[in-house]
Amino acid sequence: MRHAVEVFTGTIRDYAGSRPSAIGKVQVDGELKLTELGLEGDEQAEKKIHGGPERALCHYPREHYAEWAREFPELAEQFCAPAFGENLSTVGMTEESVYIGDIYRWGEALIQVTQPRSPCFKLNFHFNISDMSSQMQASGKVGWLYRVVAAGNVSSDAPLELVSRVSDISVREAAAIAWHMPFDDEQYHRLLSAAGLSTSWTRTMQKRRLSGVIEDNSRRLWGA
Repeated sequence: MRHAVEVFTGTIRDYAGSRPSAIGKVQVDGELKLTELGLEGDEQAEKKIHGGPERALCHYPREHYAEWAREFPELAEQFCAPAFGENLSTVGMTEESVYIGDIYRWGEALIQVTQPRSPCFKLNFHFNISDMSSQMQASGKVGWLYRVVAAGNVSSDAPLELVSRVSDISVREAAAIAWHMPFDDEQYHRLLSAAGLSTSWTRTMQKRRLSGVIEDNSRRLWGA
């Protein structure tokens, strides 16, 4: 199945009370170059936690925006793509229907799903909602990230087409295992077995299995 895609890139800017971010993105049409580090012209402010080879692209389902607008009716006009800082926006692809390790053809490129997007505190400042990151994580409406398996020219005119499914764990299930379940060694083992899972998520799940402890996510969700 093919999915039409809207494409967005962003540059770094300052946020009062927070650290610089490139979450504010603008739509781009026509052909772009996609490298192993992402779309040409797309920036990341803090490369230790954003971007890089396994987080080269961020995808967010467009249909979630109507749900967020109902949740925050007074801020409804904010909730439209690319408000969550996504590079790719589609209708018809959700966390339930997209799986860890899925490989999509996009123009000349191949991209692979690596992990759910891990919401961070910068969303709180971006939306001016004090707990937006926490609400996003709790909802499971988080989107997902890709690595670039084969670089090449891509375009907003080129659809996404699933070409390989290599695991049985959906993005939604991966997020539930990581954030919504009590400690469960068997489920962590299942997630670790998902082909294509990012190194950072592999590290986190393996650390849990060794320590018997779920790490503290408060710094990511709320900042220092």
